[in-house]
Amino acid sequence: MADTDALAGLTATSFHRGNVAADAAADTAGQVFVLDMQESLPGVIRLRDWALAALAPQPGETAVDVGSGTGAEVRRLAAAVGESGRAVGIEPHAGLRAVAEERSAGTGATFVDAEATALPFEDASVDVIRCERVFQHLTDPAGAVREFARVLRPGGRVVVIDSDWGTAVQTPGDPDVVRRLADFRDARSPNPHAGRHLPGQFARAGLTVDPDIAATAVIPPTGALLVLVGKTLEEAVGAGAVTQAEGDALLADIRTAQEAGEAFMAVTMFAVLGRR
Repeated sequence: MADTDALAGLTATSFHRGNVAADAAADTAGQVFVLDMQESLPGVIRLRDWALAALAPQPGETAVDVGSGTGAEVRRLAAAVGESGRAVGIEPHAGLRAVAEERSAGTGATFVDAEATALPFEDASVDVIRCERVFQHLTDPAGAVREFARVLRPGGRVVVIDSDWGTAVQTPGDPDVVRRLADFRDARSPNPHAGRHLPGQFARAGLTVDPDIAATAVIPPTGALLVLVGKTLEEAVGAGAVTQAEGDALLADIRTAQEAGEAFMAVTMFAVLGRR
């Protein structure tokens, strides 16, 4: 892994929508670090490739990535729609938007400050929408799906990719401590079980759900496991969800297992395709 000092400004809730404006100046480097690490994971790559193939953006179409982060997938959309099309990233975090604009210079990708529930497009004006690892941070994910349905043209396609933290597994650690830490993490997330709700949200918004729902295990590198569990533990200890002694023991167990090549964590991420 790269230098994890970039994570110093992050908290366990930094990516939640309500914290974006407050954290923008302090945590941009940490968010870029995490996003760059995540997009290198095989599970993320598999679902991104699946989504691009399922969406099949064509030259001349308008394609949108909601929650575009550093812009990697907007650049892929821009390459697919070409100069006659339009590729737009929706990103409310000013720091991430600036990074995306710098990385995307000359590609045709553009970036806009907007919300998933209030997209800056006319009704029936967009051909393709993708949205990845955003819904778990939204307080109104169903409203976001309704907004996607509003702006999609007839025949338009949308893929939402998101985790379901109810599927997370981790070893080592005392099972009771790991469970309480997971409960603490999930209680602080607006939508921790985002993945399981996507098909129903699509159907209620009037979208036709493709039966081929993709899923994969996303497995962070063990070095990231120690850092990310540590960040959540700091807050959990402060809130009284676990004791300092329990937290110290869990981190010690992870370090020992990491040295032996036995530390492991995974969460299932789902990808759902809908059509207007």
